[in-house]
Amino acid sequence: MPTLNRMPVLLATGSIAIPVAEALVALPSAVLQRIEASPIDPDLADTAAFSEAYGFPVSGGANCIVVAGKRGDTVTYAACVVLASTKLDVNRTVKGLLGVRKVSFAPMDDAVERTRMEYGGITPIGLPADWAVYVDSRVLEVPEVVIGAGVRGAKLFLPGAVLAELPRVEVVEGLAVDPAEPAEPVAAADADGPSA
Repeated sequence: MPTLNRMPVLLATGSIAIPVAEALVALPSAVLQRIEASPIDPDLADTAAFSEAYGFPVSGGANCIVVAGKRGDTVTYAACVVLASTKLDVNRTVKGLLGVRKVSFAPMDDAVERTRMEYGGITPIGLPADWAVYVDSRVLEVPEVVIGAGVRGAKLFLPGAVLAELPRVEVVEGLAVDPAEPAEPVAAADADGPSA
């Protein structure tokens, strides 16, 4: 089993995406001190593969999903963070939050270009300044979550509650549903998928 070489995140800024590193150094030190990073095998970046290979509980995995809402000719992007054990409620909660008629998962190429992060590594830290960032309230209850670092070759580790202290984050009750709950189909395929 591969091991995690966890370290304070500021010691790992050279191995994470540039926009993520830039956003991290701007955080208050009290928040920054609670975030760690570790390099990982990029082939094991997807949540299930990472959890199995590194022995990290799936219940601690949080996925950052990029969505695009459309009203008329206006497209609004946002990021939604949910636990890997849950499913993003796109057609009810997300549509209501964005105030749009139609919402879908952003196409992979679009999400990668706009975030300047790698597919499978997109994270809520360092996203474009005009994007909303929604975090499901259940994520905050997890003592330690693992999220992307903007690249597939690294992960960030932090208490779930720290996500609420990040810029532009709005904590949303019911952003995610349990997988067993029925959900309406989404117009486009999940593009940036399990990215944490």
